[in-house]
Amino acid sequence: MGKSLVSSLLAVMLNRMGYKTAVLDADITGPSIPRIFGIKERAGSSELGLLPVISKTGVEIMSINLLLENTSDPVIWRGPVLAGAVKQFWGETVWNNVDFMFVDMPPGTGDVPLTVFQSLPVDGIVVVTSPQELVSMIVSKAVKMAGLMNIPVIGIVENMSYFTCPSCGSEHKIFGDSHIEAVAAEHGITEIARIPIDSKLAAASDRGAIELFEGDWLNSLAEKIENM
Repeated sequence: MGKSLVSSLLAVMLNRMGYKTAVLDADITGPSIPRIFGIKERAGSSELGLLPVISKTGVEIMSINLLLENTSDPVIWRGPVLAGAVKQFWGETVWNNVDFMFVDMPPGTGDVPLTVFQSLPVDGIVVVTSPQELVSMIVSKAVKMAGLMNIPVIGIVENMSYFTCPSCGSEHKIFGDSHIEAVAAEHGITEIARIPIDSKLAAASDRGAIELFEGDWLNSLAEKIENM
């Protein structure tokens, strides 16, 4: 939970650091990247291929929702067709000298993640989780899949990690105790980040104003990606 948020935040942060960034929305059946960035127009095309939509601050975006006539229309495709769409987004979109591309993945270890790992030049993955113990099991599966594909895990992010009381400043673990340190240690992951439950961040995502967010939760992770 929170993969689209983390993908968007990292793209915005690297963009703020002076790099050309892009987000490829590989979650074909549940695309949310255009809404997070407040993009409503449709993607165009030229003789060279699909043209990504450019966000307000210059982040290049490609998503199935930029191609649908109605963004509320469901995409009811089988796995191989979903995987083919992702390959098309990568190979047939006219990306413009992108320094860092973030691929927003669907949950699980099915056809689309396998296609991304096998068909795209992936330098590493960022695993996104939440405090529940069941989710940590799913994270272990994702990390092991990355290991089988010889793709390094850059870091792990725990979304909805805690809530800071605006009155007293104390932190409350709404979804129970975190297991992120244990999961990270089990797989030798040293980069850990936590995103709190933050009404301003949620509102920015809902309003399509993610590029205005304020927060330093992912600073260390963004710097690690920059220095890769």
